[in-house]
Amino acid sequence: MCENAYLTEPLKLISIRKETEIDFTFKVEYNKPLLPGQFLELSIPGVGEAPISVSDFGDGYLDLTIRKVGRVTEQIFEMRPGDVIYARGPYGNGFDCKLYENKDLIVVAGGTGLAPVKNLIKRFVSNKGLLKSFTLIIGFKSPEDILFADEIKQWETSANVCLTVDRATGDWNGRTGLVTKYIEELEIGDPASAEAIVVGPPMMMKFAVLGLMKKNLPKQNIWVSFERKMACGIGKCGHCKIDDTYICLDGPVFNYTKAEMLLD
Repeated sequence: MCENAYLTEPLKLISIRKETEIDFTFKVEYNKPLLPGQFLELSIPGVGEAPISVSDFGDGYLDLTIRKVGRVTEQIFEMRPGDVIYARGPYGNGFDCKLYENKDLIVVAGGTGLAPVKNLIKRFVSNKGLLKSFTLIIGFKSPEDILFADEIKQWETSANVCLTVDRATGDWNGRTGLVTKYIEELEIGDPASAEAIVVGPPMMMKFAVLGLMKKNLPKQNIWVSFERKMACGIGKCGHCKIDDTYICLDGPVFNYTKAEMLLD
């Protein structure tokens, strides 16, 4: 008897944390194996479902950092600890962290693109000896849009962190400018052996990758995530199909040698 691929399971909501005015992190009970960069399909009966990247996970829990942008997410924002969220998954290939071990690793993340790589960052920050060096270039539109502010401060103790905003507001006295500005300033000992991960809005990823290649990183050493393309998660709706590639099945993580051919 075939299993129904659309069946969901109930996940009990443990806690809710405010990140920005429109971004909240929902911690739920969870015990399945996961990889950084994978996603779940969240379902609200009678409302619909939405693909959401897993921002963190550990023993008995996972975090979903969600932006309030539509019917499903609006309903989720009405929930309280103890309520049940329905989900199916996990889906996607995720990041293979072992590929980056003993390398110089650069992660460039823009906006909500930081969420799908947060667990990967935590893994390498907590295990310094796994990498030769670790550089994070993280960009947001404004100081009010910064996600995981407390965690970023912790990462600064174990990684080279460049946090920037497109425009300064309030009493912000940190870096300003696009992430590409700081890619230009990168000093990479041996670009041929370094690895890079780029996640964020499409235009940001395009120019970040070009910037890394100008620093002599081979395209086969660059990895991107097309996480914005998700829909059904199982290759049935066709929403994420580019040519013969289903992003939800073959990705959302791609080596750039493949990604550069996926013209949307």
